[in-house]
Amino acid sequence: MTILLAGCGDLGTEAGLRFAAAGHRVVGWRRSPEKLPSAIEGVAADLGSTDLPGVPADTTAVVVAVAADSPTEAAYRAAYVDGLTHVLDALERDGVTPRRVLFVSSTAVYGDAGGGWVDESTTAVPSGFSGYILLEAEELLVSRLRGTGTSPVVLRLGGIYGPGRTRLIDQIRSGNAVVPDEPRFTNRIHRDDAAAAIVQLATMEAMPAPVYVGVDNSPAELGDVLRFLALEMGYPAPPIGPAGEARGGNKRCSNALLRGTGLEFTYPTFREGYRAVLARTGVRHP
Repeated sequence: MTILLAGCGDLGTEAGLRFAAAGHRVVGWRRSPEKLPSAIEGVAADLGSTDLPGVPADTTAVVVAVAADSPTEAAYRAAYVDGLTHVLDALERDGVTPRRVLFVSSTAVYGDAGGGWVDESTTAVPSGFSGYILLEAEELLVSRLRGTGTSPVVLRLGGIYGPGRTRLIDQIRSGNAVVPDEPRFTNRIHRDDAAAAIVQLATMEAMPAPVYVGVDNSPAELGDVLRFLALEMGYPAPPIGPAGEARGGNKRCSNALLRGTGLEFTYPTFREGYRAVLARTGVRHP
């Protein structure tokens, strides 16, 4: 069995290593395949191009995990809508019918819920171009695969943190962190747990649901996260004040459906996850 990773950046590479450890052949499409570890068969590919490499005939699952080159509407459309279209075109061109295609999306499709709970049954109402474009890509996936024998699966990830993703840690260290003066719930997932979720949904024997919310077990107020990091790092608690527009909106995302597949989180809350990141980076107050 072959797993095709269409887009093989940090998250895709971690998932690829886990697929390989489970005994799968893993092929990774990436602009710079020489950067991939030896466990992943790197193939030069630009998902923005209509001329993609051949799809291995024995591909059982395709994971589309891409990232926009910049935070602009054009870059998002090129990465998510055009990139996905080109991957699906390549499958059709080569007559390959994998068991499922998993598209990595974002909880941004939900917009702002005023601090309320959202899950897979919640109607997606994006509040910005990123959410609208991701939702368009999700709908494209479903429509293109309807009647083909391939199951579409969407994994809507919250904010990913972990190795190399230390935005909040950097804010504490630089003194730029601000605790919002009004409660603001945030949702996140450690990179390793996000990769584990991809592997679980791409390979599990049971038929997956069409959509999963990929966050950890505990939505948290941003102020609680910032104060926790400051304490762990030996810095003063950040000041309270206006913190600008909420990244991803104010909502609490439930991962109950994802946990129901049997996935066990290595980092069930931000506390375990950030402690692991801090231990790895050795970040402490000088």
